Amino acid sequence: MPAKRIIPCLDVKQGRVVKGIQFKELRDLGHPAELARRYDGEGADELVFLDISASLENRGTREAWVRDVARELSIPFTVGGGVSSVADARSLLRAGADKVGVNTAASLRPTLVTELAEAFGRQCVVAAVDVKRDADLGWRVYLKGGTEPTDRSALDWLWELDELGAGEILLTSMDRDGTGDGFDLQLLEKAAQLPIPLIASGGAGLEIHFLEALEHGADAVLAATLFHEGILPIPRLKAYLAQNDISVRI
Repeated sequence: MPAKRIIPCLDVKQGRVVKGIQFKELRDLGHPAELARRYDGEGADELVFLDISASLENRGTREAWVRDVARELSIPFTVGGGVSSVADARSLLRAGADKVGVNTAASLRPTLVTELAEAFGRQCVVAAVDVKRDADLGWRVYLKGGTEPTDRSALDWLWELDELGAGEILLTSMDRDGTGDGFDLQLLEKAAQLPIPLIASGGAGLEIHFLEALEHGADAVLAATLFHEGILPIPRLKAYLAQNDISVRI
């Protein structure tokens, strides 16, 4: 079985790493390149960089920010935010990204996922999906940094993304985001039926939350505040997971 991955996430706005609760009340948590350097040294398996205001501002991710972070890394690096074309993705890959994340643009034009997979290989395409629990749809897909609800069922959309050519899913529970109450395990269990890797996001607060997410089918776990503020160092988390029979890279 492949080793499970621990992935810090840099939510970037105006050149700074920020984090809030349920996508609101954002706090400044530092400079992206400085945090990237720290995570590379601490043993993170990958790093995700999300330009969270790019779609709202109808622009692409700032390439200069990506280059600054890429210089600090020896681990795989995913960049998302405002990617709406093959040309956008190519620019980010040239700036140092190893994978590109797509969210809003893919939902508005699903063939984008196929175009990216054909151009760069599906292993380069990470489909980010932000969802909230919903009485009618189970979980509803949200766009533009979680500000715009759609009529899409999250689970239906995940299967469609796999068929379109996504190589991996980054699934964020907006209900749990920043709360520290744990991942949405029911959501993960259903999403883990997909044949492509699943990254769990939203809700990590304790070591056991990561363990639960991995035991419920996630291939990787992503967090921000816990790592950024040094509450849970990555080496300590990996040691805990290994003690609980989870395969991790030490």
